[in-house]
Amino acid sequence: MDMSIRFPHLGLELDYVGKSLHIFGFEITIYGILIAVGMLLGIAFVVLEAKRRNQNQDMYLDMVILSLVAAVIGARLYYVAFSWSLYKGNILQIFNTRSGGMALYGGILGGVLAAVLFCRIKKANFWQMADTASMGILIGQIIGRWGNFFNRESFGEYTDSLFAMQLPLSAVRASEVTTQMRENLVTIDGISYIQVHPAFLYESLWCLLLFLLLLAWRRRKRFQGELFMRYLAGYGFGRFFIEWLRTDQLTFPGTKIAVSQIVSALLFIIFGVTVFVRRAMVKKRAELRKRRREETYEAEEKAAREMDLADEAAQHMEPAGENMQESRLNTQDLQQDSMQAEEQLDTPEGQQSEISKQNNPDIQDPAQKNAEAWKPHETDEWNQDAAHTDDAWRATRAERTTNANPTSDSESTEEPHASDKPGTAEHPESAEDEWYMRPRQRWGRVEDITSEEYSAADFIFKNPKNPKETGQQNTDQTRFTEESDSEPKA
Repeated sequence: MDMSIRFPHLGLELDYVGKSLHIFGFEITIYGILIAVGMLLGIAFVVLEAKRRNQNQDMYLDMVILSLVAAVIGARLYYVAFSWSLYKGNILQIFNTRSGGMALYGGILGGVLAAVLFCRIKKANFWQMADTASMGILIGQIIGRWGNFFNRESFGEYTDSLFAMQLPLSAVRASEVTTQMRENLVTIDGISYIQVHPAFLYESLWCLLLFLLLLAWRRRKRFQGELFMRYLAGYGFGRFFIEWLRTDQLTFPGTKIAVSQIVSALLFIIFGVTVFVRRAMVKKRAELRKRRREETYEAEEKAAREMDLADEAAQHMEPAGENMQESRLNTQDLQQDSMQAEEQLDTPEGQQSEISKQNNPDIQDPAQKNAEAWKPHETDEWNQDAAHTDDAWRATRAERTTNANPTSDSESTEEPHASDKPGTAEHPESAEDEWYMRPRQRWGRVEDITSEEYSAADFIFKNPKNPKETGQQNTDQTRFTEESDSEPKA
């Protein structure tokens, strides 16, 4: 049997490619060795990835070992179930796995079932562990698919493309050789070769590309199980077209429909749509959470600004409120003092106290004391008002004198009034001139005025700018004028 393999368009010729190795008298198939190497490398990657993610490495190791055992059993049963015609005559051949006869989809199904059962028992998150394990599975496929190369299986239909592979006709199973292959046999040195697609190479390269993509996607996944679903959808997409080329397809009994092609299409549709929908939902939920956080932040900022404005307003209002309260209290105290002074004047004790204050000028009335404390340093202004009142009285007196005596001063026979005598205004010498001092007393020293005039003076002290002051002054001037008219002329 010729053991050569050729790639004519790549200029690659391998004269001897054996199917097995003999170690200490034991024959070990290269297919089995590559499968084992792929498994070990896949397990190592899964454990390291679990360590990188700070996950339980021992739990991953236990799950992977259990899943590998279940995967070998599932892969063999899957192949036997759809190739029953090859084993129904010899049941013991079912346990002979050295010559091949494994189906990947059966292995995936068996391994997933075992992993689900393990995670349920251990109460672990299956999807999280499947994300890490999926990249280990791809490593096993990348390496394990080269076992088909040594076994001269898993090849496609005739082709004359760049990657066309030539296999000796005697080295392949006759059931896998098609009519088109026989019509295009290539004879080299008396050996007939079929020229086919290296389907195993296509699948190995596709798995390598998918592995690199998963390495890039693992940092951007949005939900648990996304990487595992992407692996199933991506592998199913590539396997669908690769399976189309293969001639060793497992078909449904009585039909020419490839089982692996249907499974690949279902995996791609189901998990591809699931990943798309779930990513969209996760993105929408993330946008909603972001919008809610922004709204909450804006509401908090608005509330904080309102609180700051309220604090500033309260700080500005506190001094004004304190001043208003203090002014209100001072006004109430003055009013109470005035009322008490008036009530005391009506009593014998109050009159006696008033007489004592007149006799002793050093005694100061509480109301007067409060008024002076409240409106200090206003004697100059009040003296000016007193002077103004004196000037107004003199003008009024002169006008009345002129109206009463229209003749000139030289012709007048009327004797001048006592107030018109020189020096009378400044130096009153008789009781008749006492009334002239009343306006000055009313605007000057409060101690020198009578108890009846005290109330009016106290009012003026407390209300210097009150509009009633002018009326009070006019009333006093009128009263003083009338009194002057009633005085006998000198």
